[in-house]
Amino acid sequence: MRQILLLILLFFVGQWFVKTLRRAQPQARPGADPRQQGQGASRANGDAQSASGAGNSTGSGGALAEPMVRCAECGVHAPRSDSVSVGTQHFCSSAHARAYDARKTRQDRPAR
Repeated sequence: MRQILLLILLFFVGQWFVKTLRRAQPQARPGADPRQQGQGASRANGDAQSASGAGNSTGSGGALAEPMVRCAECGVHAPRSDSVSVGTQHFCSSAHARAYDARKTRQDRPAR
């Protein structure tokens, strides 16, 4: 019975050890420049900056993703840089901004 418990304990310790090693290894990111992958010290410094929020907001060097906004017309989420902003509303295209504005002005007209 002790041997089974020891094997289970060793299994969990081994899993924890493998997980710790994988986290410690720098991983190649898809789309990253292969010339930069071998630069350990500068890359580690860049990862530390991006983890603290001081890095660039674009690129593939471990930077944070761009904020997404929801279209007020159709509900689709789009990157903030690709969206059309009118006042406090965000739209996925200029056509949806016009359609929303047209619908809004029809609703605001007084009834006859």
